[in-house]
Amino acid sequence: MNEKQAIADTLSSLNAFNNMLTYSVVQSNNKNLRDTFTTFRNQVEDLQWEIYLIAKENGYYVPAAPAGQADIDAVKQVVTSE
Repeated sequence: MNEKQAIADTLSSLNAFNNMLTYSVVQSNNKNLRDTFTTFRNQVEDLQWEIYLIAKENGYYVPAAPAGQADIDAVKQVVTSE
């Protein structure tokens, strides 16, 4: 396994773990447990960001181009329409 694959696998695993933590947060009815899951989720999100930056810096990931104003306006219209 090369570095690019390792980074992709790590990000995939962190995404799955983050999804599990998010589900756990919304299902928790104990405030302390919910806060613990939220703390863990925030830490995972920070780690995801750090690894994303490494992937981007090494050319393993090229983000999509920013959305144009017309696309942004179209989404806003859909979201705000009743």
